[in-house]
Amino acid sequence: MGPKTARVDKTLREWIASGELSPGDKLPSERTLVEQLDIGRTALRQVLARLVTEGVLEVRGRSSYTVPATPPAGEGVSVSSPGALEQWQIHGERTVYDNRWVKLDLVDVEPPGVKRFEHHVVRLQHVSIAAVLDDQDRVLMLWRYRFVPDKWGWELPGGIVDAGEDALSTALREVEEETGWRPNALEHVVTYQPMVGMVDSPHEIFVGHGAQRIGDPTDIEEAGHVEWVPLADIPGLMARDELMGSGTLVALLHLLAARGPGTSN
Repeated sequence: MGPKTARVDKTLREWIASGELSPGDKLPSERTLVEQLDIGRTALRQVLARLVTEGVLEVRGRSSYTVPATPPAGEGVSVSSPGALEQWQIHGERTVYDNRWVKLDLVDVEPPGVKRFEHHVVRLQHVSIAAVLDDQDRVLMLWRYRFVPDKWGWELPGGIVDAGEDALSTALREVEEETGWRPNALEHVVTYQPMVGMVDSPHEIFVGHGAQRIGDPTDIEEAGHVEWVPLADIPGLMARDELMGSGTLVALLHLLAARGPGTSN
């Protein structure tokens, strides 16, 4: 974040913290903010996208931003962590199978009060996934076939983080390679493990607003039919079992939660 965007970010947060903008209030139009805050429209949208990602603002319809009626994620949480409890003891591990894609280990573990045993652990790749929205509240998605479940469905672009590459760079690259669109910017939302009890495969979710068409997809193996899908259609696609992959579901559920109940295009 540059000095100008940092200044505008701070100003908008101060407006909310001071009560100048109250919960439920709508921000001035982008044109008004550009003039009032002395910032370009593209840079302003980057700031607004960051604030939406963090839950400081909500986006309604086409480029209409409001202060949420509920606190941003991470604030107003009533439950506290209970502190450190007795954890499992790890006495060692041995590899059963290993290649570029999958590693299977047997880990010698001892849970509290339980006899030690060997636990299977599957180690997969580090993955990045991106959800990109346009100014019509549509999300950039791919319709493609996955042979493992033997089905077609909608997915968000994403892929494996290469050696020496950071997760954000991977997310940006994968969107461009798989869709032919280049995101204006992406912000990190969450890192999670899809099967934490047995599988080690960190998944990182990024969200962005706006993208530029640069050409056809270059990753032919991963590419499918590219479409901007209305966010309002996501619950219906979920009910029809047409959304594939935990990363797609986590990212889209985040967008729906940030969008708020009762919002329509």
